[in-house]
Amino acid sequence: KKRGKNMEDLPFHHFKITFQKLPSNYFGGKLSAQGKMPWIEYNHEKVSGTEFIIDFLEEKLGVNLNKNLGPHERAISRAVTKMVEEHFYWTLAYCQWVDNLNETRKMLSLSGGGPFSNLLRWVVCHITKGIVKREMHGHGIGRFSEEEIYMLMEKDMRSLAGLLGDKKYIMGPKLSTLDATVFGHLAQAMWTLPGTRPERLIKGELINLAMYCERIRRKFWPEWHHDDDNTIYESEESSEGSKTHTPLLDFSFYSRTETFEDEGAENSFSRTPDTDFTGHSLFDSDVDMDDYTDHEQCK
Repeated sequence: KKRGKNMEDLPFHHFKITFQKLPSNYFGGKLSAQGKMPWIEYNHEKVSGTEFIIDFLEEKLGVNLNKNLGPHERAISRAVTKMVEEHFYWTLAYCQWVDNLNETRKMLSLSGGGPFSNLLRWVVCHITKGIVKREMHGHGIGRFSEEEIYMLMEKDMRSLAGLLGDKKYIMGPKLSTLDATVFGHLAQAMWTLPGTRPERLIKGELINLAMYCERIRRKFWPEWHHDDDNTIYESEESSEGSKTHTPLLDFSFYSRTETFEDEGAENSFSRTPDTDFTGHSLFDSDVDMDDYTDHEQCK
């Protein structure tokens, strides 16, 4: 309640959710009644599972990130979401908890590791490895060899890169719930799997996925950016000895959209890689790209 009123009776722009301040990467170990994460509690009502949580919040708060998508686009969005959640997820889990367990344990140690001591963290990591292997076997994907699992991962990542293309977000110039799903998974390859095959792929051949992750990170988590960022560029010609840790340049966050298809000498306006014809930054997810089309038609 707020000022004696029920929160659901307040206009949306007056609604604010506050979170308890917890250490970075804190995990208290509490799961939902189904033994799953994520889960939320809203006005004493508990909901678990990403899809059900999104549906619940859309109904309660009257917001919908997919309002600009038509039926066909919504169908594509759901299909890609399931590919990421039910297939790509397991290949990432294998990379993190099976193939690179020691690096994962070191990363947890550097981040504080929540309430776990060093010994308990070692035990939890190895227990998690066993759980992941068992669940992957039940899923079916764990019955393949290491090379085959990474081959499936690469196919999923190439599919995402192809679908994104040179657009700002997966489904176009506007953010959708699909972007939340895709970013949540690709972020692991970007920042939690150093030196692994998915990291080399996303920061090398599939650089549009790296730029996509950086756009979202800088837009919604500006405090997450560090000067000692180890994000690197890697071209097809790069050799192992020539790879250097260089921050992504600002112009790399520029993304073309379908409204930028027609280019030519007849364009009388000028723009930098990170702005549109009005001078607005393409870094802003609220830029109305339809204005550009209208501008072109009126020329």
